[in-house]
Amino acid sequence: MPLLYTIGKLTVAPTLRLAFRPTVEGLEHVPETGGAIFAGNHLSVADELFLGTVVPRHLAFWAKSEYFKGTGAKGAFSKFVLTGLGAIPVERAGGRAALSAFDAAIPALQGGDLVVVYPEGTRSPDGKLYRGRTGAARLAISAGVPIIPVGTIGTDKAQPIGARVPRPGSAKITVRFGKPLDFTGRPDDRTSLRQMTDELMSEIQKLTGQEYVPRYAPPRAHPDPTRDA
Repeated sequence: MPLLYTIGKLTVAPTLRLAFRPTVEGLEHVPETGGAIFAGNHLSVADELFLGTVVPRHLAFWAKSEYFKGTGAKGAFSKFVLTGLGAIPVERAGGRAALSAFDAAIPALQGGDLVVVYPEGTRSPDGKLYRGRTGAARLAISAGVPIIPVGTIGTDKAQPIGARVPRPGSAKITVRFGKPLDFTGRPDDRTSLRQMTDELMSEIQKLTGQEYVPRYAPPRAHPDPTRDA
């Protein structure tokens, strides 16, 4: 586990557990060893914080490549923190550059790490669950690892859009893990990837109880290039 991630587990994680007392269900589905993809709904930037708090192992999150390329003291600090946390840079330009995130994630997964993907590609604007992009299924087949569905509830109230940090007492946080989905041996053509992604989103919806919207979420100003149609 990267050093800064370890420090966070010893400082930030206990603070969040004490302040919010999140409920965790299905932790037995999180493997003790070996690579796997966590694919969940995305309500808030706090999703990553609480997921990292309740999972005992290291989680590799994707982060905008701009955070690794900043200049001056602020840029150097951002790069230091993200690199120290073991984050995977994502190019926002699209095309071949955007696939660098997959190139980095595959060896990490095959080396036994856990990688987090949000299939909706952006935070839900209204608390509903939107159609998933096929990147998670594509990554699972390429790396030969299972996908663990994740349902997070309450983070949009604890840290709504615009809030700098989660607010204690504002919401009850629940994190649920579903049974791993093994897509080993499934074809990776467009139709098959769509079917697997729909299966995944159905499992996530069962965990969260969100209303499902069978279309992609409205893009934010800088959409996530790792979400594949």
